[in-house]
Amino acid sequence: MQLVNLPEEFKLALPVMGQIEQAGFEAYFVGGSVRDILLGHKIHDVDIATSAFPAEIKAIFPRTIDIGIEHGTVLVLYQDEQYEVTTFRTESTYQDFRRPDHVQFVRSLTEDLKRRDFTINAFALKDDGEVIDLFDGLIDLKEHVLRAVGNPHERFHEDALRMMRGLRFVSQLGFSFEIETFDAISENHTLLEKISVERIYVEFSKLLLGKFRNQAIRFLVETECYLYCPGLRYYGEALLRFADLKPIMFTTVAQAWTVLFEQMGIGQKLIRPFLKEWKASNDLIQEVQALSWGLRVRQEHLLRPWEIYQLGLENSLAVEALMPFYNLVPARDEVAKIYAALPIKHLRELEINGNDLLQKFTLKPGKWLKDILSQLEYQVVTGSLKNDAKALLDAAQEILRAGEQN
Repeated sequence: MQLVNLPEEFKLALPVMGQIEQAGFEAYFVGGSVRDILLGHKIHDVDIATSAFPAEIKAIFPRTIDIGIEHGTVLVLYQDEQYEVTTFRTESTYQDFRRPDHVQFVRSLTEDLKRRDFTINAFALKDDGEVIDLFDGLIDLKEHVLRAVGNPHERFHEDALRMMRGLRFVSQLGFSFEIETFDAISENHTLLEKISVERIYVEFSKLLLGKFRNQAIRFLVETECYLYCPGLRYYGEALLRFADLKPIMFTTVAQAWTVLFEQMGIGQKLIRPFLKEWKASNDLIQEVQALSWGLRVRQEHLLRPWEIYQLGLENSLAVEALMPFYNLVPARDEVAKIYAALPIKHLRELEINGNDLLQKFTLKPGKWLKDILSQLEYQVVTGSLKNDAKALLDAAQEILRAGEQN
């Protein structure tokens, strides 16, 4: 197969390939970018494979960075761009089911492509647009099939994460597994216990954001790979319920986790420990906690000013985006108007602070400061009190008096 027009990202990289070839070596575009070109998708990273060894690449280009030289990868800095250039290689046994015990650099493109995961990722593209397809990947691409290169059992024993990658490709591309590949995943899913949580988390997160997420989740359960995803072992039925929801794409991972937790019946108190098992960031955990609270409130009634204030505009709109899953109409415009009309957007915008209260009242610092500021904040946001220093101090005095009487 010959591509007539290369995308701009590849054209920019042609001088790099040209210099490698002028030095007497082979060079090809490889990896997911070639697959994406053939599918007509947007390209992300441009990777180059070559018969030149790392030291030879470093001798060709004046600006390079060793980013994975032990595995044959050198980052070539060319003009304003940078490209990962990796030497053809073969790999030995994989005792940890993830990293090869030994990498051997070779001069053969065929040997290099034989170690790829799936046929649709085993293409090589020459600088003249010729597609090299040694494993009938073009047929699988046309038929929307995910097929392991060679023996699927060997591929998954080499790198067990490939099973999660395959499920992620189902979600992103809408492909189905070839039967031997599917059976091999089902038989070898226990190997995932050898893979770090962080790596599984990356693939699962991408899976959640795919257009064909529902089918991928079903395969996740059918192959029993979900048993090795932290905390999901006892939630197979909940995952299938999640897979039966409307096939609407999530914009963020936080939205996806929010809906998944709702299907699983995971309450607010369990969100943090659950996501900590996944090694999720604190920022993500806080976002999911906020969205989960907002989703519960929103299913009861339209978000009110105080709730929108607590969530913030971004999270409030994120909650509204989830409404179609629950057969509710999103109220984005209404939420935006309410937020814009809020007298304050943050506590720091209140016309008085803790120091003002200490100066006004002859009391020692303590919990009373936070309590009063919280009450004043609520009254201002809900419109029962003006954000005026005198009005706020007068209201604070009334609150203190009421507290003394009680």
